[in-house]
Amino acid sequence: MVADLRVTAGAARGVMVSDEEGEDPAAQVDALVAEIGPRLDPPAINRRDAVLVTGPWMAGATGVIAALREALPEHTFVETTELEPGEAPAAVVFVVSAAAHLTESDCALLDTATEHTDVVIGAVSKIDVHRSWRDVLSADRETLAEHAPRYAAVPWVGVAAAPDLGEPVVDELVDTVAAQLADPQVARRNRLRAWESRLRTVAQRFARDADGAGRRARVEALRDERSEALRQRRQAKSERSVTLRNQIQQAQVQLSHLARNRCSSVRSELQSEAAHLSRRDMPGFEAHTRERAAAVVTEVNDGTATQLDDVAQVMGVPLVLPTQETLPAIDIAGPPLKERRAETWLMMLLGAGFGLGVALTLSRLVLGLVPRLNPVLEIAAAVACVAIGLAVTLLVVHLRGLLRDRALLDRWAGDVTASLASAVEELVATRVLAAESVLSTALNAREETESAQVSDQVSVIDSELREHAIAAARATAVRDREMPTLQAALEAVRAELGEPGIPPRSENQAQEADKTEE
Repeated sequence: MVADLRVTAGAARGVMVSDEEGEDPAAQVDALVAEIGPRLDPPAINRRDAVLVTGPWMAGATGVIAALREALPEHTFVETTELEPGEAPAAVVFVVSAAAHLTESDCALLDTATEHTDVVIGAVSKIDVHRSWRDVLSADRETLAEHAPRYAAVPWVGVAAAPDLGEPVVDELVDTVAAQLADPQVARRNRLRAWESRLRTVAQRFARDADGAGRRARVEALRDERSEALRQRRQAKSERSVTLRNQIQQAQVQLSHLARNRCSSVRSELQSEAAHLSRRDMPGFEAHTRERAAAVVTEVNDGTATQLDDVAQVMGVPLVLPTQETLPAIDIAGPPLKERRAETWLMMLLGAGFGLGVALTLSRLVLGLVPRLNPVLEIAAAVACVAIGLAVTLLVVHLRGLLRDRALLDRWAGDVTASLASAVEELVATRVLAAESVLSTALNAREETESAQVSDQVSVIDSELREHAIAAARATAVRDREMPTLQAALEAVRAELGEPGIPPRSENQAQEADKTEE
């Protein structure tokens, strides 16, 4: 297809050569390109009949333009600021200083100035103060030719537009500018250059759209965003699960420790109280013990609720535990303080024997100390010894019963605190288990909400990725469809311009191509 378009371009070029005298050069070039690409839009520029004088800063462009205006008043010379947007000059005089060689930025400045203009003249200024200006001129010519092949044929001259001593040296520049502007092919060359710039820009745009560097960057950013969203989702879910497990285990340990400590403390208190109970205080010990047990259950329950609320705050979810109507009660029988007949008789017998022994011992001691008492005193002493023995007997019986009851209350208090420990540990385990279930349900609900949000975010990203893929495919298809035509038109235009590397096609070559096609 490209070869056919080239042949068509050669044929069209042969027709234009025959009709060159009676047709507008710009129209000829437009017809040449239209033969290859009928749908190609012409360059949207306004050609101004003026010469642009420009160059790097402090290169001497102001003095050169003043000298040209004086020497060639019939032509218009302008600076860059005098051109309106969309205007292109008929020729460009590029002024550089003889003090330094061309740089990449200077070449870029020239590219901008000559984007739509083919006629270029290079001028090395300030040759009156720089003796080595010819070396600079040669170096600049080589640098510019290496920068772009189109500049290889650019004429270079040396000028001194505003010398410190002597007359200005601008005659060669004036003659070169006048000769270039007098060339009848100027309009055609400039139109070809405008078309070359237009076709190159369009080809670059198609290639850029198909290559899609910005699109690739956006796609990579979207993929990273998608991966990051999914990674954060998985990480957040794992972190919440680990945090909940750790918090529940920590609460379980702390609450179990609290329950054991309270039960141990209550047992020590009750045992201490039981060891100092009097017979009068024993009937109220059971109620007091049950009150203390109930207080411990309430305290542990409140501590459990507080601890679990803290866990809920750490997890960031509300905690509403099932309502517990009644707290666990300590179901244990009262202390066995009833009289035991056999034990009572045994204590009385032992006490009587101990009292009798005390009475006999006292009586012998008294009679031994006072051997000559009268019968009345002996009887009185005997009665006193019997009374003391009876009193000792009653005291022993009473003390033995009190100690027995205290021992019973102590064992009963131990049984109560053992049952209390079991009850509060069960309470803690039940409440923690219920809290874990409620918190897990709340976290699952939150995770479902977050999963839906992440899914929506990923869906939006996937939609945009599909759009970018479709756009890339379309841009590639457009490039593959349009690029052969653009390349053929661009080669034809460059051949007309005579750029290096593209041999010009003569009329005979075009005719031979037509014959080959037939």
